Amino acid sequence: MMGESVLLSGGRVAGLPGLVDLQLRAGRIAAIEPHRPPATPPAGPRPERVELDGRTVLRGLRDGHVHFSQWALARQRLDVSAAPSAAAAAALVVERLCAQPPAAGTALVGAGFRDGLWPDRPTAALLDAALRAERALDVPVVLVSGDWHCAWLNSAALARYGAAGHPTGLLREGEWFAISGAVSDVPTALLDAWVDEAARAAAARGLVAITDFELADNPSAWRRRIAAGTDVLRVAASTWPAYLDLAIAAGHATGDVLPGTGGLLTMGPLKVISDGSLNTRTAYCHDAYPGLGPGPAARGTLSVGPAELRSLMSRAREHGLTCAIHAIGDLANTLALDAFEATGARGSVEHAQLLVPADLVRFAALGLAASIQPEHAMDDRDVADRHWAGRTARAFAYRDLLAAGAELVLGSDAPVAPLDPWVAIAAAVHRARGGREPWHPEQVIPLEVALAASSGGRSAPAVGDVADLAIVDVDPAAADARTLRAMPVSGTLLAGRWTWCTLE
Repeated sequence: MMGESVLLSGGRVAGLPGLVDLQLRAGRIAAIEPHRPPATPPAGPRPERVELDGRTVLRGLRDGHVHFSQWALARQRLDVSAAPSAAAAAALVVERLCAQPPAAGTALVGAGFRDGLWPDRPTAALLDAALRAERALDVPVVLVSGDWHCAWLNSAALARYGAAGHPTGLLREGEWFAISGAVSDVPTALLDAWVDEAARAAAARGLVAITDFELADNPSAWRRRIAAGTDVLRVAASTWPAYLDLAIAAGHATGDVLPGTGGLLTMGPLKVISDGSLNTRTAYCHDAYPGLGPGPAARGTLSVGPAELRSLMSRAREHGLTCAIHAIGDLANTLALDAFEATGARGSVEHAQLLVPADLVRFAALGLAASIQPEHAMDDRDVADRHWAGRTARAFAYRDLLAAGAELVLGSDAPVAPLDPWVAIAAAVHRARGGREPWHPEQVIPLEVALAASSGGRSAPAVGDVADLAIVDVDPAAADARTLRAMPVSGTLLAGRWTWCTLE
């Protein structure tokens, strides 16, 4: 369904009484008027008319934090997220090997395990024993954690990826990141096909834009994909320290539209990972993790020290790039905020999961966004209760950030959580999942705030807006927690062009 002009007839828009008609012309909203039932059409050219039958029209949704290639790959991988133990995860590997063995010479890759609460340890020896029983010791197996900050390998995989003799087979932070590219290496054409499938699935959930934090030359990758027809999302393509010189040489500042992409691709921020994650017990904290013993590693991992972080951020600022600084532990967040203050850089703190109270007001004071992923609170609530015991009142503290004046930006961190904006919205608004009681319900945020934080600042469309729109079957304000999480989406438009539509 496509035309130069589209009339969305009989929809609802928040803040407007009754049903309305939205006239889309040349990729923008030309008019929003009281609904007029269909009448005999005039002679001559007329707009395509789509009956909404009372559905709600929102500004198209945005995901502020995605690793898109990894999300596309995760959709193809063995899912071990439900495993309650290392032994259970190994059993899932054996089950997949028997049912669908990998092609000769390739690895079996799974994703999603969370060992922070497991009663047993994930080791290469455990995987080896499980594979030995199936006479499959020569098959490399790599299981990537749900937080993507560690991976569990068997002996064949350790040898394949240059880590033979590793004492445990559980590679954390830098030692995992060093081989993650090789593990994810698939032919470019195949990866791009999977990316295209994932992008269209995202559009079917009302998504119109992402910020891609894939550890890659993202501007080049997305130019290639858009040229090949992956045209259903707007992409802000980040750069990383390894690619910073390349980004500076290209001369594009954050927000610049990259030529030859039909306006779909813009330059994103510089991304820096300053610490680890909660499940891997590497988020950098003021307090030690229980059971990790003495020594600096007991408080987590500081991946990029203050001097290096400030140097990177200063270079980015000098060349027109904003900064997106990954910080999960409370001490990492303090150091990230210190670096923003020292350098004058602008941008966001990505995750901001554990904060000391004094840092809450610094986001607004420094003009920074708190880029949050509410589904992480649902995934990690039990891990936080164990490993951040006594501190969870200031973990995932979204209402406190809002009260302190911080700008909130919602996202998924896919593949860590599903690339579905409604999952993030529901988690932010209800702080519950699967019938459990809400976790720290004092930190919920209002629905209108969650929608705005998923829509570039406001959720209701207005005349003059670019017609990036989502059409949903249920008014979000009337949806219960389960319905909100699984919100049915009937249509998505990008500049007035349908990227998803089930309407007739």
